[in-house]
Formats: sequence, structure tokens, C-alpha cells
Amino acid sequence: MQKFNKPNREDWEELTQRPVINQEQLTQTVSSIINDVKQTGDKALIKYTSLFDGVELSSLGIAEQEIAMANKQVSQELKEAIETAYNNIYSFHKAQQLQENVIETTPGVKCWRKSVAIEKVGLYIPGGSAPLFSTILMLGIPAQIAGCKELVLCTPPNKNEEINPAILYTANLVGITKIYKVGGAQAIAAMAYGTKTIPQVYKIFGPGNQYVTKAKELVQQAGVAIDMPAGPSEVLIIADKTCNPSFVAADLLSQAEHGADSQVILLGTNQHIIDECLAEINQQVEQLPRKKTALKALANSKAIVLNTIDECLEFSNQYAPEHLIIASENANALVNNITNAGSVFLGNYSCESAGDYASGTNHTLPTNGFAKNYSGVSLESFQKKITFQKLSKEGINNIGPAIEIMAEAEQLVGHKNAVTIRLKSLQND
Repeated sequence: MQKFNKPNREDWEELTQRPVINQEQLTQTVSSIINDVKQTGDKALIKYTSLFDGVELSSLGIAEQEIAMANKQVSQELKEAIETAYNNIYSFHKAQQLQENVIETTPGVKCWRKSVAIEKVGLYIPGGSAPLFSTILMLGIPAQIAGCKELVLCTPPNKNEEINPAILYTANLVGITKIYKVGGAQAIAAMAYGTKTIPQVYKIFGPGNQYVTKAKELVQQAGVAIDMPAGPSEVLIIADKTCNPSFVAADLLSQAEHGADSQVILLGTNQHIIDECLAEINQQVEQLPRKKTALKALANSKAIVLNTIDECLEFSNQYAPEHLIIASENANALVNNITNAGSVFLGNYSCESAGDYASGTNHTLPTNGFAKNYSGVSLESFQKKITFQKLSKEGINNIGPAIEIMAEAEQLVGHKNAVTIRLKSLQND
């Protein structure tokens, strides 16, 4: 990790930058893939799966026997762990269902709102070297609660043209039956525009690398809704003298192992504590099976000593991390100063892995500073809100004159007339 000691505030902007690849080249590459999928459909999906994943697909879909086989391949221990996570995530998201009240804004004028499920949603689940079956719980459960009618799941296959059994088991658990062996930007394009095999959806969810994120960005510009910009994973930890350096190191590495383009940030006011955490990282990284990936991420990561905890919080709010850990026995006292973060973990025992898997909160979160204006996925992400209003004779009489005056001021005579004709009708009655 790069080390910085009490940098000037004018340098903070540069220190909060994420590692990125050439955006112009990225956009061109992803645009080309999207256009190819739009024009040639399944043929393009098979071509890109061969090119990027090294897999010659015989079929894009999943057969029922593959799902049945997955149920046998997943250990009972893992099934029980998934069930624990399922129950907690379900409880947290079920509690987000709200009963909308009917509001009488003026006597005779009643307004209300109704939550309606988005009918067709697409879920992108990263596979490859780290099959994120936990993301299926995070997306499938709120979709299930919301009442979405059609759930389409895309995930890349392994070299044997197989989907990880845990992904298939979890998808089946949350009621997803349309599962396809395709990943990357081409999967996003397929769900956005539809192919002969893969249905078109109205909104696309799920994290991914910069190619997936760019594809989501581009299809959004074309009118397909997405959950949020959710790219490479990141964590920022504020550690004080009451932290446990071994815990801090483990949390930093848990995010660094996600991918070479991930980033972790360590902040503190005590150089000795920072050094202890870095020493722990050097020891623990040697034990990770994904050591090479973690080391690449650490090369783009930073350990920064600042003057005060307040400065640490200011820096964090400017960085707007996907995950924020307050590694301190006094974490609760700092909550009110947190304004920009995807999800926050308070205290020495609140590891970020808890939120990734089983505490109940959603782990599909805004990255790359988008926590300044985006929330993580919730039940509402799978719903749209429809407003209703009902005016009685009394209601149109009460607000009609105001509408007439405003419509005339905007020179919209037709709008005014829609009210006037009703008021005259009531006068004649």
C-alpha cells in the first residue's frame, strides 16, 4: 500500500481517485460488444464466451437436470449457511414494505401512492474465479418480496461449460428458473435488448468489473434502467488506538482479494497503529489463495495518516466508500458525521464480510464515489411508485379556480378548459 503522512487538503482530491483503465478505449470496446449482440443475438453471445471465457458453448440455457444435480452437489453445511443468510436478508427487506396512506390534501381531493413490482428484471451474477452466489440472495430476495414476475439471471460458465452448483442452488431457492451461461458486457446487452434465447428485461441489477459497469451505463443511456453504477469493490477503514490491527488487516484483504482493480483505504491518526495494520497485512496476505490478486489491488491502495478523527471522517465523506468500517470502540459516537457511504460497519467486530453474506443488509452498493448520490439496493429498487388522485365535486370546486389561473398564466388554455367545463357543469346542476 502507498503511505501518506498528513497530506495537505489540496491533495485529497487526487488521493480519492480510483484506479481506472482507459475510458475511451473501454467505451469503444463495450459499445462494439453491445452493438454486436443487438445485431446477431445468441451468435454474438457464443462468440464472446469463447473469446473472453475460453468456453465453447453448446447451449446458453440451463437444463432442469443441472439444477437438480446442483442440489446434490452443495453440502448440507453450505445449505444451512445459505438458509441463515436467506432468513436474515428476508427479514431486513420484508420490513421495508410500507403501507402508503391516503392523504386528503384539500377537502374532496385525495391522493395516494402504490408500490408496483417491476415485471421483468435481470440479475447479473459474477462467476469466474469467485462465483458470487451470495449476490443472488441480495437481489433475488427483494425481487421475490416485491413480486417481480420474471427474473432472468446471467452468469459466466467455467471452462467445463458449467455453472457453479452454489449459484444454481441459490437461484432455485429464490425462485429463479431462467438462468443463462453468459457473462461480461455481452450478458448486459442480452438482457437489455433480448435475444432469441434470453428475454429482454426492464431493469438490470448486479455488480461486475469495469466492462460490466460500462455496459450498464451505456444501456441506461439507451433507456434500460439499472440499479446503480456498481464497479470494482472498495473499503475504507478508519482505525484508532482502540482497534485490533489484525482485524483491520483482515478486512482490508477481504476486499483486496475481490479483484486487481479493487481498492482499499486505511485512515488513522496514529502512525504506530497504521504501521501495525500494515505489518499484519504483510503476514496475512501470504496465507491467501488469491494472494496475487490481493497484491495487485494493494498496489493501488493507500494508508493515510491524518491529524484528527474528524479529518478522517471528512476524507471518508469526500471518498464516499462503498464500505466504511469504523474500527474503534467509540464507533457509535461518530455515526452522525457520516454523510457519504454505501454501507457502514461499526466497531471492532462488525466485519465487512457480515454485510456481504448474512447480517441482512444488502451488499449491492454504489462504488467509485457514487455513494454521494446513490443508495444500495433495497426492496424499493424492484418497485416503481404509481400515484393516484381522486377528486369529488367538492374537490374540483375547491382547487379548480387555482388550476384555471395557473394554466392561463402558462398559456395552456386546454388545461384551463378541462377544469372550466367541469365547474360550469356543477354550476348548472
